[in-house]
Amino acid sequence: MEPQLNARETSLLEAFRRLPPGAAAELTALAERLAALGSNTEIDWSDSWSDEDLGEFTTASIRQLEAEESNEPH
Repeated sequence: MEPQLNARETSLLEAFRRLPPGAAAELTALAERLAALGSNTEIDWSDSWSDEDLGEFTTASIRQLEAEESNEPH
């Protein structure tokens, strides 16, 4: 019997499957490290990403998605 996934879990799994193998391995390792911290551990992410970082990431993400879409057979 397979577990039922909610919409959020399904979306995450679909995004994960689209990653290149190296990126998927890195993301898996990060998720495992975060899970090992435990649910009572508070992480302060406030200084991790500046507004400029977020803007650059968003721009790069959009470019990558557009490139992938233009390479997909229609």
